[in-house]
Amino acid sequence: MSRGTVAIAVVQHQVMIIQLVQAASECSHNRRDRWLDVYTYTPFGDHLFLASSVPQARIAPSDLLTVFPFRTATTDMIELPAQAYQEYLKLKAKHQKKQENLWRAWKARLH
Repeated sequence: MSRGTVAIAVVQHQVMIIQLVQAASECSHNRRDRWLDVYTYTPFGDHLFLASSVPQARIAPSDLLTVFPFRTATTDMIELPAQAYQEYLKLKAKHQKKQENLWRAWKARLH
């Protein structure tokens, strides 16, 4: 992965669009890296994502759900192609369902 790579990742327990940031001293991130520095984006409409209120994060490579085969140089807004947007919606729904199931299981143990 290199600077500008766009992906879907779990950041602070939320499925988000991210863009890889490259530190000045690094050539690229790879699977052995312990952390990835990323910009985070929140949905703004169909296919459109704006920089989130906390636009930078550090995530583990295991938090990546999907890496797209394209990059972008912009950091304030990302527009996803139709197929990438559908993948985002699918992963977000799957993650939401998983969280709801965990909540129901936890609630059931209390009763």
